[in-house]
Amino acid sequence: MLDELIAHAREDAPNECCGVIAVADARATAAYRTTNLKASPLAFEVDGRELLRVSATIEDAGWELGAIYHSHTRTAPYPSQTDINFAANWPGVEWVIVGLAGERPEVRSYAIDGGRVSEVALEIVQEELAP
Repeated sequence: MLDELIAHAREDAPNECCGVIAVADARATAAYRTTNLKASPLAFEVDGRELLRVSATIEDAGWELGAIYHSHTRTAPYPSQTDINFAANWPGVEWVIVGLAGERPEVRSYAIDGGRVSEVALEIVQEELAP
């Protein structure tokens, strides 16, 4: 799934990409791309109708919206003040940021609560393929 997020960030560059991640039992199950209405390298805005549609798909699958992701094309993958302000409307949702500023993409996740930012470790699980 990290490869999907990085591919999305690269495809939308130089603008920020955005999307949501579904979870079940505290584990990411699917990533859904959304359109950045701002089409900007400095900010993102998800279309409310698109977010409702994706949220319904997630709920129909029995999952929850667990994270919102976006990219930082020019800076490190750390929440900006704009991200922190926006997070106030999404309590309990993690913020995954794909950073493209360095030599290699870097993906980090954060909990943002009451303006406080704390990094959440990303645990990468390799799925076993059926024979």
